[in-house]
Amino acid sequence: MTSFDDAWYRDITSFARDSPSWLQHTAEIGTEAGIVVFVVLFVAAAWRVRRASDRVLAAALLAPVATGVAYLLSELLKTVFDQDRPCRTVAGAAASLVACPERGDWSFPSNHATIAGASAVTLALVRRGLVWVTVPLALLLAFSRVFVGVHYPHDVAAGLLLGAVVAPLVLHLGTGPATGVLGSLRSRGGRHR
Repeated sequence: MTSFDDAWYRDITSFARDSPSWLQHTAEIGTEAGIVVFVVLFVAAAWRVRRASDRVLAAALLAPVATGVAYLLSELLKTVFDQDRPCRTVAGAAASLVACPERGDWSFPSNHATIAGASAVTLALVRRGLVWVTVPLALLLAFSRVFVGVHYPHDVAAGLLLGAVVAPLVLHLGTGPATGVLGSLRSRGGRHR
């Protein structure tokens, strides 16, 4: 970590500690609730395109799977980097708003930010109009991880980038095979009606 990253972390957590209690509580809840919002958006997107072409529906159904792959990669990277949480290591920082995760629950990259970046991009690829919801939500979710004090800024930047690159790649590679499987399932279902 650089001293710049430590200073930025200290500035953000100090701002968080000095912010109104309603904002602190919103961030505490929002840092976890944002993931739930993405799950709801995945379900809504799949429902919305349920009668679309096999390819479009396959992409919608594969989007959360691609996000899961990005998450698993972020978990793997955490074991490679073994970076402790800033709420434990940055001297002079304000106390985190939420409990600092236990040792061994490493900081880099941020899983929440990875999921947010992956969800934002894959949902936007499935339904272009969602970009106006998913990107701001992903950025807020990533920022909230620093705001509540459990990640460095570079953790969330790396997580967003990781999710935004890996999940669309998985979506791109998997949509063709998933389209074939879905087409086969749909044709069988049509025959048995």
